[in-house]
Amino acid sequence: MPPILEVRNLHVYYYTLRGIVHAVENASFALKPGEVLGIAGESGCGKSTLAWSLLRLVPPPGRIVKGEIIIDGQDITKMSEDEIRSRVRWQKISMIFQGAMNALNPVYRVWEQIAEPMIVHRGMDKEQAYRRVVELLKMVGLDESIAWRYPHELSGGQKQRVVIAMALALDPPILIADEPTTALDTIVQAQILNLIKQLKSELGMAVILISHDLSVIAELADKIAIMYAGHIVEYGPSDEVYRDPQHPYTKALLRAIPRLHGPKDKLIYIPGQPPDLRAPPPGCRFAPRCDQVMPICSKQEPPYFEVGTHHVAKCWLYRERREVSAAIDVEPTD
Repeated sequence: MPPILEVRNLHVYYYTLRGIVHAVENASFALKPGEVLGIAGESGCGKSTLAWSLLRLVPPPGRIVKGEIIIDGQDITKMSEDEIRSRVRWQKISMIFQGAMNALNPVYRVWEQIAEPMIVHRGMDKEQAYRRVVELLKMVGLDESIAWRYPHELSGGQKQRVVIAMALALDPPILIADEPTTALDTIVQAQILNLIKQLKSELGMAVILISHDLSVIAELADKIAIMYAGHIVEYGPSDEVYRDPQHPYTKALLRAIPRLHGPKDKLIYIPGQPPDLRAPPPGCRFAPRCDQVMPICSKQEPPYFEVGTHHVAKCWLYRERREVSAAIDVEPTD
């Protein structure tokens, strides 16, 4: 089955007065219909910038510098803003934005906000749009009465469900969920994750789930991309990445997660801090914090090496393995 989304060699920079921030560099991955890709990493690693890029919504002074974002066989980086608005955004790919309260307009009722894209893009009248809004609210587990409320009248979990309903308004085949459980308590987090899992199963949508929490991604992901300082440093099937992580950064992240079962190893933390992306260090960006650093790591940026079945790591530890030009090059072709 061909990918519904393919990203190749994507570079996104922020042109600030203090210098150029290399927020995302050489990002490549693919997503098939019905598949879930988890993207994980520390705050500031470029996860949200990568997500905004897929909708051509990188906020100024950010800019897609080069690369391809191919949705249904078309490179959307070559499209005009009018084409993106009318043909792609919310119709082929939509997004659950981080921070539900900030994504909702405080002066409009819930049903008006969910109905707007249906009226604009599908030509529905208000009555038709309202009926569809009620369907969407029921789909995400909310009562019709929620349609007439303002955002400040909703709980955190209800707001998050409303934002999910908004993202589903035009039945997009690709859904991006950017930190969908941030600022929610543990029980509501589980409810939201179960809802996304249910919607993915019922609607057959492809999902990109973004989080700094690997335990959240473990619930849903078929594949995982680990990001550090703007680079995807490990990419592969979720089972392989969790059970046999290859990049030192991935190993350190997993060792920092408390375990309910199995050996109660002492939790560790990663010393130091991520680099300033206005002046990234030469070589591997993780080298200053890595406990397996070698002389070459500080001098030359590593390529991707194949470390398993459709599994790559951007690390000189595997320089004896087969080298690939991009993470996507180990994708199966069937």
